[in-house]
Amino acid sequence: MAAYDYDLFVIGAGSGGVRAARIAAGYGARVAIAEEYRVGGTCVIRGCVPKKLMVYAAHFAQDFADAAGFGWTLGESRFDWPALIAAKDREIDRLNGLYIKGLDGAGVQLLEARARFVDRHTLDVGGRQVTAETILIATGATPAVPDIPGRELAITSNEVFHLDRLPGRVAVVGAGYIAVEFAGIFHGLGAETILVHRGDAVLRGFDDDLRSRLATEYRAKGIALRLGRQPVRLDRQGDHLALGLADGSVIEADQVLFATGRVPNVAGLGLETIGLAPGAKGAIAVDLYSRTAIPNIYAVGDVTDRLALTPVAIKEGHAFADTVFGGRPTAPDHLDVPTAVFSAPPLGTIGPSEAAAAAKYGAVDVYEADFRPMKNTLGGSAERGYMKLLVEPRSDRVVGIHMMGVEAPELIQALGIAVKLGATKADFDRTVAVHPTAAEELVLMRNKARTSRVEAAAE
Repeated sequence: MAAYDYDLFVIGAGSGGVRAARIAAGYGARVAIAEEYRVGGTCVIRGCVPKKLMVYAAHFAQDFADAAGFGWTLGESRFDWPALIAAKDREIDRLNGLYIKGLDGAGVQLLEARARFVDRHTLDVGGRQVTAETILIATGATPAVPDIPGRELAITSNEVFHLDRLPGRVAVVGAGYIAVEFAGIFHGLGAETILVHRGDAVLRGFDDDLRSRLATEYRAKGIALRLGRQPVRLDRQGDHLALGLADGSVIEADQVLFATGRVPNVAGLGLETIGLAPGAKGAIAVDLYSRTAIPNIYAVGDVTDRLALTPVAIKEGHAFADTVFGGRPTAPDHLDVPTAVFSAPPLGTIGPSEAAAAAKYGAVDVYEADFRPMKNTLGGSAERGYMKLLVEPRSDRVVGIHMMGVEAPELIQALGIAVKLGATKADFDRTVAVHPTAAEELVLMRNKARTSRVEAAAE
């Protein structure tokens, strides 16, 4: 008789947890997974997938405007928010069903309930106790909300996908990728949009050229940036909200979206019961193989606060299953991960920023291209494109690429392969350009713009 009900029990059916469960089951493990909401996790249910669908919707206004420059005469256009939300919901339902089908096909038992630790091998799952030899925590992260009076009047990225109507005026609080993406979405769909941030620039941690250029583009589009402003309270005044700032000013809006970061989702897991204390930011500490301080308990994904990206969580979940159940110890690779911000225009980035690269290597050669995309010459948009290569001068290796433009997210995926393979600037120079494309700029940068040094970066 088996000592435990399962070889593996996974808490959380998001991207990382589902991948881990399916791969472990493929190795012959008896696997169950608990999910209290819907299968698919933040990304599929209320994150990157529905958000990307809304990004597509928001861009049509610009497409319609550009069409006239190419000889098209269009009739009056009208946006229907409920129609978009209904279509989005149908797609999310479809994906949720595919995830459930995938688990069932792999032989993973799905328990649709909340799981809480009883001891190191036992969980209470919706009132039923189950045991497992190995337990994997994959509960993701949850929106952080500023602790100010009236905070309950705002929405977060959890609720934004379920609004019954498009607000006429929206204040987005925050300046990370979620904030700038939703600011672009609401503006593109026709809402008067204000982005409020306590810092002096958007997208902390990204390359400074991308940060400043995106802010310029947002202002040019009509998105108001209120930087260096600290929200202190939120009140309802009649049929609108009033967001009070530390400088005494007030922003009136129909909806306020808090997009001020995310924190590991560990509340209610009963970690204190098993003596597993989260770190200062609430993250569960793990080693290179995703093992916690308790030998039979592991964690992957955003709950570990290593690199909060869905594809990274999937890699971590797969590596965990290979290590524990496949007999192939595998550490997930967190170096040179390509990523995108679906702002308007979007960004693509891999490797350190210019300042971080200079600090890491002592000096870095910078090649850049600033141009007006070909489509905009007839379309009439003033939106610009930008690309930057960072080259370590001793090895000639391209260590960072940072881009802004409609093609950036697609390009950065392929460019990520080049960076991972250690491509040099000479490799880029030897590559024949595809003309006319925006991507050709990447292989036509012959003149070095500057050398960024650690001393300058520190000033």
